[in-house]
Amino acid sequence: MKATVLKYGLYGVAAGFIIFMLHLMIGIDNFDYSTNEILGYLSIFLSLSFIFFAIKHYRDNINNGVVSLGRGLAIGILISLFVGIGIGIADFIYTKFINPDFFANYEQMLIDKGREDEIIEMTSTMAALFMLVLVTIIGFIISLLSALFLQRK
Repeated sequence: MKATVLKYGLYGVAAGFIIFMLHLMIGIDNFDYSTNEILGYLSIFLSLSFIFFAIKHYRDNINNGVVSLGRGLAIGILISLFVGIGIGIADFIYTKFINPDFFANYEQMLIDKGREDEIIEMTSTMAALFMLVLVTIIGFIISLLSALFLQRK
């Protein structure tokens, strides 16, 4: 199980980091915040798709065609933690070093749209932790669905 989690977790980290950074670097100047948000969720889902393939690989190639719900869920959650860390690091690097004005610009956009009630004081560290938690929660859901779909006793 460790080898599967490590292999697919690293694939997810690489995909998450690269896709998330690309969409931030390219999209911030070319798209509005709503489009960037959709691209961000898309990058999260693409990165977490490795959960399904990891559980399937483990079931078919390592565990003789059998995987329990618990084992599939464990594999998926561990991979989602890997991906969450990768995306969290990408978000931290972007908001801390590449675009340190991101939060101020986002806050100004909310003010311009009359959505002041949505403003939250945010730092790069808080944003990275938020991304870790968000990705892990989404990963849990994908893990549960994948494990249910792929389980064999």
